[in-house]
Amino acid sequence: MSNPHFYPPGCSITAFEDIAGKRITVMGLGLNGGGEATVRFLLKHGALVTVTDMKTKEQLAPTLNRLLPEMRKYGRRLRFILGGHKEEDFSSADIVIKNPGVKIQGNKYLALAKTIETDLSIFLSLTKAPIIAVTGSKGKSSTVSAIHYGLKAAGFNAFLGGNITVSPLSFLEETSEATPVVLELSSWQLADLRGRGVLKPKIALITTIVPDHQNWYGSMENYVADKKLIYADQTPGQWTICGTDSWGDVFASETKGNVIRYSTNPQTQGGFAQGGWLDAAGRGWVSLPTEQFPSFATNVAGSRQPQQVLDSLLVPGIHSKQNALMAALVLSLIQVPPQKTLNVLSLWPGIPHRLEYFHRWHIILKDNATQLEYRFYNDTAATVPEASVAAAQAFSTPVQLICGGTDKELDFTDFVQKIKENPPANIHLLPGTATNKLVPLLVQEGIPFRGPYETLGLLLHDLKVCLESSAAWTARQYKDKLPDFFPVVFSPGATSFGLFSNEFHRGEVFKELIQKIFV
Repeated sequence: MSNPHFYPPGCSITAFEDIAGKRITVMGLGLNGGGEATVRFLLKHGALVTVTDMKTKEQLAPTLNRLLPEMRKYGRRLRFILGGHKEEDFSSADIVIKNPGVKIQGNKYLALAKTIETDLSIFLSLTKAPIIAVTGSKGKSSTVSAIHYGLKAAGFNAFLGGNITVSPLSFLEETSEATPVVLELSSWQLADLRGRGVLKPKIALITTIVPDHQNWYGSMENYVADKKLIYADQTPGQWTICGTDSWGDVFASETKGNVIRYSTNPQTQGGFAQGGWLDAAGRGWVSLPTEQFPSFATNVAGSRQPQQVLDSLLVPGIHSKQNALMAALVLSLIQVPPQKTLNVLSLWPGIPHRLEYFHRWHIILKDNATQLEYRFYNDTAATVPEASVAAAQAFSTPVQLICGGTDKELDFTDFVQKIKENPPANIHLLPGTATNKLVPLLVQEGIPFRGPYETLGLLLHDLKVCLESSAAWTARQYKDKLPDFFPVVFSPGATSFGLFSNEFHRGEVFKELIQKIFV
């Protein structure tokens, strides 16, 4: 990678007592809770905190309202500089807490900082908890959710944080050697740990790698170089879980940890001496050394056979099976028995904003004997084309697919080819630079679509009119047997900037509009 930034080894905060009296600038309050939790933590431990954000007071109102108790309690130790940054707030601070979404290279404010930390560098420096770290391009959030759910269901006092919008500082003081912590780590968060040597995960898991954030990185090599930091400081005896693709080969060859491979292609049988796979029926299997994992021995002599760890799920789609398989591998390495893993993952409900089922709506035809049920799924966290395709193909019935948004310098060619092979019932487009790239490809392949619409509200009103006006025709297409339901899937495959603050705001707006319009 060209000119990556290396931070000094360690962390400037090695004990809670190091915080008291320090002048600390928090760069980026935000709306998703990370900055908010950091401010709360620093104030509790005696810091003099300056919060600075390019967003205005009005834009940050939800977060500021939640911090009102801290303002009243710690008013003299808390100040806000909003709507812009001031150089003196960086040059005079003992420590600057950096937002991972800000590049350090070329940033004139960060260049003035004496010391730069993140909520993760502080957390990793202070916690004694075993860390399960997860990164990748697709499936990170769903996978960490499944791991955390499985650990809790198996009896562990486990915690979940990181890029999933929960700052680990919010639960730091509850952690110990007996509390596994699952961290979802973006490439940006990992880059902010380069050189520090504080991330030594007991288990490092890398989900599927596909092109992402190319507007930031410029090349896949630069992007993947940050992903590799998840295992850079591992030691022998720790575990690295990676796939069987070419990137997985690279990761497996580099890590110092014990390598576990996974295959999520249900067309293969896997069959690793040490790893996991999905079979052609979509069932998950794991094989591990019996001397370290006795529950994988199948008889008194201790011989080893693959153990089933995954069958049916509540969450639809093969990609959900893939995420659950990776979670099953982690649970197995934490010594959860195979049958227990199979049982608990069968009850995993998924997470908000990732193929989240939240609403249903019915059309009753004029004969009063036929009823069509539509179910609505919020998959707003699908910000790359591959994730949108996976959501569109997660159901046995063709979906009403809502997609489009802001470009991240990603290629939609493969998206269009897969859509052509397995077309949705309809495609409805939001506006944006990614949509501008997508439309000519759809036209070239003769794939019909509606829009782009100026707003999500206009799109959904038109969708309702279309579904109602075509209801009789839809029923005739399935005259032999109607499906149990018809899916409507909001899976943009792009970012949200322009119409929305972020993808989570986009998902909440989608759910609110659906519940108002489809009644």
